[in-house]
Amino acid sequence: MAVVTAMVALLRGVNVGGRKLPMADLRRVAESCGLTSVATYIQSGNVVFETPARSTTKVAAELSAAIAADCGMDVAVTVRTRAELDAVVAASPFASRTDELTHLHVVFHVGAAHTVPEWYDPERFAPEELAVVGGETYLYLPGGMGRSVLAAELTKRSNRKGGEPGTARNWRTVLVLADMLHAL
Repeated sequence: MAVVTAMVALLRGVNVGGRKLPMADLRRVAESCGLTSVATYIQSGNVVFETPARSTTKVAAELSAAIAADCGMDVAVTVRTRAELDAVVAASPFASRTDELTHLHVVFHVGAAHTVPEWYDPERFAPEELAVVGGETYLYLPGGMGRSVLAAELTKRSNRKGGEPGTARNWRTVLVLADMLHAL
């Protein structure tokens, strides 16, 4: 029997700013890539699935190419295994800070591990905070994402040519995705 791995794919910039990708289409495209037990969560491009053992990088590339071919959308995709997402949850430096899950966010980067950006000045952005652990950037945004100066700066810099693409999820979504992966 083949070994299967539970994974989550996080798509950047879908169903915002007029870029529509129905979740039914995303599920169909994922299944066409040979992914099984496919399920989506909310409309922002979260899909959990099982796949025979292969790298997250390969799965991300295949899914991104399939979305481009089938739906005509160039979408950055990042993939994490169940174990990797569990590590993201365990590593949050801000999780015990608040019961308000909408104040906590994680930016899942498409590239490799990185460091705190050189432009980040904690005093400039206070009370908002940023921490980098491994391949993720954790955000504490007590005013929420929509009014965040720090989140706006991160987005602006990631959208620049040569910027590192990533996709943010609020803590509630991260926890739901982790639960979905464990239910597979």
